[in-house]
Amino acid sequence: MILTVIENMPSVPLDRFAGWLTETPDVATPAVTLAVVRPWAGDAIPMLADCGDGLLVLGGQGSVVDPASPWLPATRDLLAQASVAGLPTLGLCLGAQLLAAATGGQVQVAAPPGREAGVIDIHPRPEAAADALLGGLAADVPADHPLNGGVLAAMPSMHADAVVDLPSGAVWLASSRLYPYQAFRVGSAWGLQFHPEVSEEVFAGWAELHDDVDTAEVVEQFRARADDVEHAGRAIAHRFAALVRERAALAVTA
Repeated sequence: MILTVIENMPSVPLDRFAGWLTETPDVATPAVTLAVVRPWAGDAIPMLADCGDGLLVLGGQGSVVDPASPWLPATRDLLAQASVAGLPTLGLCLGAQLLAAATGGQVQVAAPPGREAGVIDIHPRPEAAADALLGGLAADVPADHPLNGGVLAAMPSMHADAVVDLPSGAVWLASSRLYPYQAFRVGSAWGLQFHPEVSEEVFAGWAELHDDVDTAEVVEQFRARADDVEHAGRAIAHRFAALVRERAALAVTA
């Protein structure tokens, strides 16, 4: 069972997801095998038929139209195909923006609210409760919380571009104080604007790249909420891996 991962640049790796996605709840459960595609190093973006049982597109420092990343149009095409093919698909940060752009949404470069940096509260929409990826986390939020009042997860964030319009038919799942479209689903694909995969070390490295980010402050936020960040990140990884295993099982019985 194969999960294809597209790494858009070496500074934005799978990080902690590499271990979490391959963890299994018991010895009888087969592990997911990761196939990492590195277009920045010359790897070709795969065809949909070659993606195995799932697809994960990571983030990057550029925008959805970054001319320094000539593989992005092919990645957008792949995301659009995967979302309607029933393939479990996950886009993180830039990956989420590429998913939105690929399926009819809109992404704004350097959005007016400004850079969202640090560990932020992610608030569930009512639709999150029944969602196949985020429903487990949403179950921990009191059922009677006001709209956007409860906290789904504490998550690292580091972006200035943002999804400003969801694709037609998308399910809006979560928001933050600064940006509304923190999580959404299009067909069998999920977009998460935040970074459930990132470690403190990698996060600090990203902060150093931006003059408008106080590295010490965002690292302190990460450390102060490290347990919450790890709990939610691991839960998302485990649930996505379970969806990949379910897809693989269906392929075997088909």
